[in-house]
Amino acid sequence: MKFTHMLSKTLREDPPEAETNSHKLMLKAGLIHQVSSGVYAYLPLAWRSLKKLESIIRDEMDQAGAQELLMPSLQPEELWRETGRKEAFGDNLFSLEDRRGRPMVLAPTHEEVVTNIVRSNVQSYRDLPLILYQIQTKFRDEPRPRAGLVRVREFAMKDAYSFNSDEESLDRSYQAMAQAYKNIYSSCSLPVLMAEADSGAIGGKDSHEFICATPTGEDTIITCPSCSYTANSEKAQSRLAPIITPVAEAEVSQIDTPNIKTIPDLCRHLNIVPSQTLKAVFYMADEELIFATIRGDLEINEVKLKNILHCSDLRIANDNEVQAAGLVAGSASPVGITAIRKIGDHSINNGSNFVAGGNQEGIHLANINYPRDFTVDSEDDISLAEPGHICPNCDSTLESTRGVEVGHIFKLGTFFSETLGALYLDQNGDHTPIIMGCYGIGVGRLLAATIELNHDEKGILFPKNIAPYLVHLIGLNLSDDDVAKSAEDLYHQLWESGIETLYDNRTDQTPGVKFNDSDLIGLPLRIVVSPRNLKNGQLEVKTRESNESELIKSTDIVSWISSHVG
Repeated sequence: MKFTHMLSKTLREDPPEAETNSHKLMLKAGLIHQVSSGVYAYLPLAWRSLKKLESIIRDEMDQAGAQELLMPSLQPEELWRETGRKEAFGDNLFSLEDRRGRPMVLAPTHEEVVTNIVRSNVQSYRDLPLILYQIQTKFRDEPRPRAGLVRVREFAMKDAYSFNSDEESLDRSYQAMAQAYKNIYSSCSLPVLMAEADSGAIGGKDSHEFICATPTGEDTIITCPSCSYTANSEKAQSRLAPIITPVAEAEVSQIDTPNIKTIPDLCRHLNIVPSQTLKAVFYMADEELIFATIRGDLEINEVKLKNILHCSDLRIANDNEVQAAGLVAGSASPVGITAIRKIGDHSINNGSNFVAGGNQEGIHLANINYPRDFTVDSEDDISLAEPGHICPNCDSTLESTRGVEVGHIFKLGTFFSETLGALYLDQNGDHTPIIMGCYGIGVGRLLAATIELNHDEKGILFPKNIAPYLVHLIGLNLSDDDVAKSAEDLYHQLWESGIETLYDNRTDQTPGVKFNDSDLIGLPLRIVVSPRNLKNGQLEVKTRESNESELIKSTDIVSWISSHVG
């Protein structure tokens, strides 16, 4: 490809809308074009990289024994109602009607359709195990698209689905997919963490995310430096250091706390620390008011709470909803509350003589102890694991890092097969639900994450396996006929040798502009044809990550590329 024929153009200034380095560089280098919020066109440079990513993904899927198919993005809504996921996805699900008024959805994922396909084609245990995959467009009506291709409303995803006869077989499929994912990331020069994760609206019992660590990531990952424990903060567990409690539980007493509504204000007023308090938070779980209580120095993990409650929607209750139940927001206590369901975190056992709300304005209670003074309907782990907590598997202190998810795998179990009737005849002649797994990689997000971790102050540092082209060829002083002919001949020689080359043949740009564009686009190798070096039969070559260039004989250039970069 010649620069003068390219559709996209590079930008000199940083786009003001760019939130992350990858977003900024993909816009500046002319890889993507924003059509609307969360919707992007992939321009030719990005499209070439995406096709290479898809090829890497296909190779790994095929080696893992998966079969490729293609399923429709437009799906009947009744399939989603049948599984209950119409409600689970909520407003994130794009919904529409066809001309006959039949409700349809634009698929964010394909569990319903693939299960329907397998239900019609798998009859016996002899047909299992089976892994199917596709690379298909997905749609999610994200409320806040961000970071370029990281969180978008339309995107390409490789989604795979395994179908197994027993848990042992599912484990083998799951491990095969996990290894395939690791191989994919390795090919992209992308280090990842494999973290325990919540299954969310996809469902299932076990799941893992593949996380690319970056300060601009939207996920928080909890890690232990001493053992292998790694988990998304939504899923992570932790232990608290035991608090040395007083010898005896003191008698409950009232404290005047005028205009005190928050834990920090309460601690300042009484000269105590947050771990000496109990925090009350009211939630609406679907249509039910829930009272959650936790030690005051901790935060409630709403994902854990939602999973415990088995509700479709969980949100903070507003003041009117709390007052309608006869309760006082900002001064609530589990003491004496019986009319609503109460969920307590394990931390209410770790301490004594707590200060809690008095269930009336301007009053708190001192010396509250569980279970002497109050009970809960359920005591569970609903706390958010944080750095400084103790690892659940060893005695080390947990740490955290930010990251972006570049893949997610799930053990779905039998929910979809039971709900949609995907049964097989087992070896005993019984009709048995197929055990399923699913495995997803967002292709555009994977490209963005690769750029996020492979760049410098000048631009992108494309790994060679996914670079749009391997070589960026630059001709200097192309008004010189010898230079122009030599550069043109070299361009054709490289392509004929199987070396993908982008040739900057512009005659109206300075060497500085050409070099800057070369660094910005970030192809692995730059070759410069100049009048001075041409006289000596030499070419100037430089790898993108190097600060130094070297001179190579023109006649040796193809073999040099093959040994150093190809």
